[in-house]
Amino acid sequence: MHIRGIEVLSDEVVSPKGFLMLRRVTLQNVRDDGSRSAPYVCDFVVRPKGIDAVVVAIYRRVAGGGGGIEVLLRAGLRLPLAVGRPGENPPIPDGREYLFFREVVAGIIEREDVGEDGVRRRAALEIEEEAGYKVDAAEVKFLGAATFPTAGTIPEKFWLAAVEVEGDPHLEHPEGDGSPMEEGARLSWMGLDEAIAASVRGELEDTKTELVLRRLRDTLRG
Repeated sequence: MHIRGIEVLSDEVVSPKGFLMLRRVTLQNVRDDGSRSAPYVCDFVVRPKGIDAVVVAIYRRVAGGGGGIEVLLRAGLRLPLAVGRPGENPPIPDGREYLFFREVVAGIIEREDVGEDGVRRRAALEIEEEAGYKVDAAEVKFLGAATFPTAGTIPEKFWLAAVEVEGDPHLEHPEGDGSPMEEGARLSWMGLDEAIAASVRGELEDTKTELVLRRLRDTLRG
């Protein structure tokens, strides 16, 4: 289904029981000599469903050989970008508007996803849900160490992984989790080197996507 815009029905700052919550803690630094700093407040975002996320580069080898690699990108709604980047207050440098946003498949690691096997399991579930491929969790490979994307805002860690697939997705337009937030998503293939170059040019603006694709390229090159 085609999505042409977003209508904001209400807009307010809320906290305690949403998908994301604001946690406010009052702290003091304790120094080596036993003295303490003045008390201060630190705010950060928490996600009750799960703190960490798995980021997956889905790739395939180009038909006909030659060593070419294509990666699967998903263009979906990202509402914080669509409604959360005002043009005047506060000012933003580029003034661009966003509705659909291209990125790799990713998903929240939930409480039942324990250890690295749990991360692989979650990756396989997200791959089927968001990209339409059924893969065995054992086929999901980690691409080095996990990383913190925005340590000053949320304690989330990204677990970077990849999986090789063949052919096209089983679903042309996977429905995701069925919520309106995932309505209208579209899948497309792009050459691995081309996607990384597009990130540098600002045509593909997702940090986790650029990072996982660079890790994938390094891994495939050995």
